[in-house]
Amino acid sequence: MPPKQQQTKGKSSAAPAKKKDTGGSSGGGKAKKKKWSKGKVRDKLNNLVLFDKATYDKLYKEVPSYKLITPAVVSERLKIRGSLARAALKELQTKGLIRLVEKHHAQMIYTRATKAGADE
Repeated sequence: MPPKQQQTKGKSSAAPAKKKDTGGSSGGGKAKKKKWSKGKVRDKLNNLVLFDKATYDKLYKEVPSYKLITPAVVSERLKIRGSLARAALKELQTKGLIRLVEKHHAQMIYTRATKAGADE
């Protein structure tokens, strides 16, 4: 086997140039293919399915003071599920704490109830 090592010494002058071109890849003579990234991984949301006492109080205290109220905004700020946020906003509307601006099958937009809005 020693004669084979002598033959590779003659070819070794071209091999280091390839290694430098690949950015110092480890291992043998062939350049490795670029691997695709798996993409960014989002953290799993752990939102509440049912209200606890603290979150329910926060709903009645803070949400009616928001200028723009949507199920997405309430869900994100209170860390509750979207279905729970929709039900909560319907409840706040029936009690007159918020006012419906626009209703669509996919998105409901509410705003805080003002004295001018209560007269309408």
